Amino acid sequence: MKLIRVMCTGRIDAGHVLRAFSKGTDGVLIAGCRLGECNYITHGNYHALNMVLLYRRIFEHIGLNPERLRIEFMSGAEGNLYVEVVNNFVNKIKELGPLGKGEGIEDEHQLKLKLEAVTKMVPYLRLVENERLRPHFETLEEYQAFYAGEEFDRIFQELVANKLAISQIMLILQEKPLSTAEISDNIGLTPSEVSRHLNSSAKQRLVKYDISQKRYLLA
Repeated sequence: MKLIRVMCTGRIDAGHVLRAFSKGTDGVLIAGCRLGECNYITHGNYHALNMVLLYRRIFEHIGLNPERLRIEFMSGAEGNLYVEVVNNFVNKIKELGPLGKGEGIEDEHQLKLKLEAVTKMVPYLRLVENERLRPHFETLEEYQAFYAGEEFDRIFQELVANKLAISQIMLILQEKPLSTAEISDNIGLTPSEVSRHLNSSAKQRLVKYDISQKRYLLA
């Protein structure tokens, strides 16, 4: 188990989290001060909570168990609670098994591509967070309700899910030309969904169709 100490959870970037998972970490636990009790008056723990809830949804979307990423809040005086939380999280990760394999993703290359596709989107996702996903509630329950609600679903599909699919398509086409069916098998979307993203990418001149190979390739 690895421990990284920072002065404020607000300084934890999604890139740090994704780097840990990309290097084979099976779970990431972020522990911060209680909501409403920020020592630096920056509300960094609220920012960290927003980030975690967004990326838990992204993990779920790409086929990874969102329980592998967790955030907990406690004071510096609650050593017993910290030990309890860590032990609980470690037991949960052991129950889930190794990253990817625990979800039935046996191909390590496929897992790497999924995480790389998300990592490439981090700068864009920061903008989405700042402009559309910075609600400020008082309680953890209110945040959880927002991220489980219809408004968030709409924003996620419009601004995240489609971009993520295209990011994955661009990555696998860097390796070799592929048919719609082959892309579908690689990223877990239906052929019709893949066709929609390919048509959109072709209009932006990101991909093109090679008639002789009957495959799509990067433009």
